Amino acid sequence: MKKNMGTIDRTIRIIFALLIIVLYFAGTISGTAAIILGIIAIAFLVTSFIGFCPSYLPFKISTKKKEE
Repeated sequence: MKKNMGTIDRTIRIIFALLIIVLYFAGTISGTAAIILGIIAIAFLVTSFIGFCPSYLPFKISTKKKEE
């Protein structure tokens, strides 16, 4: 599993996941929306920490800087 996420991409995903968590605990989101956004937040956190996003593979996307 080759890493395909750069630092900025990973940071944005973590910030977005934290925002969803804050909105949930503040009571701003609830019900089905909270469940769906919670799943997205978990996926963002996992992919950010491992540095690999499987949805980038079919499109051959990589936000990681090229190593020279």
